Amino acid sequence: MILGITLGESYGVHPGAWRMPGADPSAYTNVDVQVRSARAAERGGLDFAFFPDRVFLHGDLSTAPPMFSMEPLLVLTAVARETSRIGLVPSVSTSFNEPYALARQLRALDVISHGRAGWNAIPSYEAEAFANYGRPVPQGNQKYERLHEVIQITQALWDSWGREAGRPDPQAGRFADMAHIKPVNLQGRHVAARGPIQIPQSEQGQPVIFMPVASSRGLQALGMYANGIIAMPMTMEESRQQREIVHASAIQAGRSADDIRFVPFIGFGLGATKREALDRRRALEDRTDPVPRLARLSTMLGVGLDLARSDEPLTATQIDALRPHRAVPPSAKAAALAREGWSPRDIIAHGVLDANPGLVGTPEEAADLLQQWFEAGVCDGFNIVPDDQQDSIDDFVDQVVPILRRRGLRPADYRGVTLRDHLGLPEQLGVDLRLSASA
Repeated sequence: MILGITLGESYGVHPGAWRMPGADPSAYTNVDVQVRSARAAERGGLDFAFFPDRVFLHGDLSTAPPMFSMEPLLVLTAVARETSRIGLVPSVSTSFNEPYALARQLRALDVISHGRAGWNAIPSYEAEAFANYGRPVPQGNQKYERLHEVIQITQALWDSWGREAGRPDPQAGRFADMAHIKPVNLQGRHVAARGPIQIPQSEQGQPVIFMPVASSRGLQALGMYANGIIAMPMTMEESRQQREIVHASAIQAGRSADDIRFVPFIGFGLGATKREALDRRRALEDRTDPVPRLARLSTMLGVGLDLARSDEPLTATQIDALRPHRAVPPSAKAAALAREGWSPRDIIAHGVLDANPGLVGTPEEAADLLQQWFEAGVCDGFNIVPDDQQDSIDDFVDQVVPILRRRGLRPADYRGVTLRDHLGLPEQLGVDLRLSASA
């Protein structure tokens, strides 16, 4: 079972986390917060730290911190110097970055970290992002045309300094064999590069490419290039369907389904007992505006809810009138909790408003959920999303990981030194030569 941790939200993904006692108000620009979180995850043997990004101001700063602020490559370079085993996966857009800059920066992170770098290669789509780069939003296939060119040229640049170039030999006066350091001379419709890159390969060859689950135009790209998929299914069945589509895309491109690790987001709120876990989450909810949160729950349940009665179970009349929102998967869970007699505030504390699947409960229940998904074959592991970064990573590492190890779902320690080792992937240099002619 692969396990990663999502950083980037320096307080945690819960909207109340930044207001909790002990939270650092400046955490969104304090790289030490991300270093501490990554080191905690590494202490638990987690495989990688994932750093999402948006290249525009995301969120209303009048009541909440920005969703993304610091530049991922710079932050993870700082994290690389303070860690030794955990993989480092920044998100970097293919829409605004040139292949040579990408190849050089990601290769630098890979060499600095001794082969622990990945790259979440994402094409941007938001008008705000393109406005920040002074560009119009691309039309039709242009977004993915550029993505293909950027990834292929970046991979070619990574292979432009071959291992056969050797290591510096002061005694012989030979630094490198230039016969194995060659230009790539690639020109596309959108981007180009001459090369070669001026940094040799890392211990894993080149960074591991992650990509998000995509629609039809993006499926071909992830089938061709991705070794990891950062996924956002809300249910086991949705995860199974997405994973099968991803595997089919890899096979169609001439690769194997085993080349891709499918890793969905999942979140937890932990406590020694169910009640402790709910109270912990309620403390987070107390730092948010309850009115819009209750309104969302009302929409999910199909009944009106009164803020003044939010600590009381729903009435019999309300229970009879429940109409869970079919298009919102957590609605069925919310309705079941209402029928069990939980109050609206406790229903919300169960995590039904969270953007990812998961649970609020005990470490045993968390391990059960991970094991259920994993053994059902709907994923290859998980990307854990902290609700409150002050304590949730440590709690997961100290309380859930030992259970997974006892059950034989996680190794006692790292079984290698590179990110490819952690994910069970072979070394790769340049573009995958197995890609079919049609791809």
